[in-house]
Amino acid sequence: MRDHPHEGAAAPGEHGSTDGVPTGVRPAGGSPAEIPEVWHGSATNRFQWLLAAIGAACLALGVGLAVNSTWTSGLAPLVMAVVGCVAAGLLVLFGTLAFVHVAVRVDDDCLEVRCGHLGVPRRRIPLDTVVGADFAPRVTPRHWGGWGYRWRPEQGTAVVVRRGEAMVLRLGDGRTFTVTVDDAEGAVRCVRERLRLRRPASTA
Repeated sequence: MRDHPHEGAAAPGEHGSTDGVPTGVRPAGGSPAEIPEVWHGSATNRFQWLLAAIGAACLALGVGLAVNSTWTSGLAPLVMAVVGCVAAGLLVLFGTLAFVHVAVRVDDDCLEVRCGHLGVPRRRIPLDTVVGADFAPRVTPRHWGGWGYRWRPEQGTAVVVRRGEAMVLRLGDGRTFTVTVDDAEGAVRCVRERLRLRRPASTA
């Protein structure tokens, strides 16, 4: 896991540059010869496993209450306790395991983001809908209101699995899609080269 303490990245919605790029988001250079046919990247947050363990404990508590309960105060409180523990355990387990890991894939046609080791939730963004890509040296959950798959009506969406570098896609509808991924600069270079190669075909 990479969690670099770089400073100076702007929170979503802050703009301060003269070239239309948000403050804290900077271009990523690179030679076209270095761009792979398919770019793969990922990011991991092992701290999420601790939260997953808490969710598993809640789930186990609910099952234990249902199987070995000695409650004498009635059936309704027991059912409420079991359902509450099981529901909380499943919610925490899914919410953490789904975002303990993210995998990013960029090819000639689209960028695909798969969350968790099962690849769910998944987001596929055709490059036809992308107008640009930028490198953000430091994105934190505070910028987006928490971990996981986030949405802000004035900004767009993000997949945030850890603090640190991220790729920011600028979409044709004026919004952005942000994903925290290791070697985000490489991802930006790849997307920019794909867009550059597509422009002659789109204007022909």
